[in-house]
Amino acid sequence: MDKAALDEQNRRVIEEFRRRGGRVGGDYEKIPLLLLHHVGAGTGTARVNPMAYLAVDGGYAVFATNGGAAHDPAWFHNLRAHPRVTIDLGTESLEVVARVLGGEERERVWAKQKAAVPVFAELERATTREIPVVLLEPAPD
Repeated sequence: MDKAALDEQNRRVIEEFRRRGGRVGGDYEKIPLLLLHHVGAGTGTARVNPMAYLAVDGGYAVFATNGGAAHDPAWFHNLRAHPRVTIDLGTESLEVVARVLGGEERERVWAKQKAAVPVFAELERATTREIPVVLLEPAPD
């Protein structure tokens, strides 16, 4: 999918998410979604991306699949540069801090996500890179 088509798809999902209090139908009806508010690493531009998530240990794991592309998505680079972000869950907004998982912790969470939403296993097979798993944990006050 080209960038313009992806931007349009994301715009429609975000609009539906907001209109329906965090619920989205169609292909996303059975996949938990959140909205990730982040800042461009190089541009400083505010951005919003709909993300599939998995509730994990008091936080929310998100997955940098980039549709199975050979490179990480831009939002992943943005989180590494600016890890304190906001997420929308349903009608609630939360400040969180992003932490990239590694080792056994990453493997455990990634395996749970692939079991819960099998399309993630397909995305993993589509690329040679290890798909980053990011845990969004409540930000300290």
